[in-house]
Amino acid sequence: MTMKLEDKHVGNGNLVGEGQPYLGEKYQANGKPVANGRGEISVKQEANGKCGMPRKSLNMYSWQEIQKHNQKADQWLVINRKVYDVTGWANKHPGGSRVLNHYAGEDATDVFRAMHLDLDIVKLYLKPLLIRELAPEEPSQERHKSSQLVEDVRELRRTLEAMNMFKVNPVFFFLHFAQVLILETLAWLIVWHFGSGWPVTIFISFLLTISQVSTVFFLQHDLGHTSIFPKSKWSRLMQKVVMGHLKGLSTCWWNHRHFQHHVKTNIYPKDPDINTDPLFVNGYLKPAQNGKKKISYINYEKQHLCFYMVGLFLLMPVYANLMSMEMMYLQKYWGEFAWVSSFYIHYFIMFGPFYGIFGTILLIFLVKFLESPWVAYVTQMSHVPMRISKEENRDWLSTQVLATCNVEQSFFNDWFTGHLNFQIEHHLFPTMPRHNYHKVAPLVRSLCAKHGLQYVNKPLLKAFGALPQGLEEICSPLDGCLL
Repeated sequence: MTMKLEDKHVGNGNLVGEGQPYLGEKYQANGKPVANGRGEISVKQEANGKCGMPRKSLNMYSWQEIQKHNQKADQWLVINRKVYDVTGWANKHPGGSRVLNHYAGEDATDVFRAMHLDLDIVKLYLKPLLIRELAPEEPSQERHKSSQLVEDVRELRRTLEAMNMFKVNPVFFFLHFAQVLILETLAWLIVWHFGSGWPVTIFISFLLTISQVSTVFFLQHDLGHTSIFPKSKWSRLMQKVVMGHLKGLSTCWWNHRHFQHHVKTNIYPKDPDINTDPLFVNGYLKPAQNGKKKISYINYEKQHLCFYMVGLFLLMPVYANLMSMEMMYLQKYWGEFAWVSSFYIHYFIMFGPFYGIFGTILLIFLVKFLESPWVAYVTQMSHVPMRISKEENRDWLSTQVLATCNVEQSFFNDWFTGHLNFQIEHHLFPTMPRHNYHKVAPLVRSLCAKHGLQYVNKPLLKAFGALPQGLEEICSPLDGCLL
């Protein structure tokens, strides 16, 4: 869940109220917390007849009861054995109400820890939502999950924190910010000196494309995950500047989709990144549904060809822009409109004197056209060929590793993908600065091997080929979905 909340630091860092254990607290092998006397006292009082009240009055519930509260109008979730009713607060959640609804009735301890920069900032928001605790005899996670695997993942996080893997290198990100200014200034100087002929226009379009993807797009992604600044409010402000002013897209639109993608990766229909019909269908579930209902927008047997001809080049100039505009208009995000408008204004100021209004608009969309295949491959090649399924409520490690693959490390691959060639590490630890992913990867690979999970790591060209191949193979095993 992605609660990018205001930075209000209270108390000594306890998550919720007094007596709240830290999320890194040790657990027994069966998933139950190490006894601290609190649960034992309640049990002993009940056994001694000192407490004859029903179990609910003890503010303790079983997993069976919690799992019933998984609807939009009735949402409970568990964080570190504490039960929260988030129903009334879901619409106020900065990460979007759907993120909370996706975990209703489930243990959200690990996703909560993964998606938040600092636990202290959510204390005041969580405390009023606390309603229950898990009963002492209940494990700390759902019974079908491996308590040893869950504890190993939490131990790995504690190890990485001790290794300062969540510590930011300011120089790394400063150089990326500087690169935006250098490339845009260089593009302007070239036009000013050589004129606005077609060779010059094409050349500066490539310069601006590099600026838009390798710096602007990846930087706003880092800022959205609060992995650059120590205060989340600084990241939120800078993301508006980078995404709105430098890229011309809505941060709210991006975050609304992207946070859902992170918490329920490749889970249909919760992950919006795989809900791409009518143009494309992903996995076997949606093609089968469309086949049974005789729904056909295109010949899905040929959708991989459609991806090459249409999807690659229209993702950014058409789809992203239309979806961004639609959300800003429908939700009345007028502040977002202002930031996006400033993107076009600054382009008109820089290049309008050379190209005019119409020519500058063409330049903007030429850049978006060129960047689209780059963004499409980087964001989709690590997920579309991997497992796509309905909700299975797996543990955090399994959820991410089954739905994600890496691309082999090299200087070029790191630069080309914005270090998202380490998608597995990014999905497990979204708030970690990306310059540390390669240091963490061997530990994650070792953990996957210990628990029998396949850690997929591909060469870049093989990952490129797997994306359309995944789209081509989606329908073939199922009768009735070759529409």
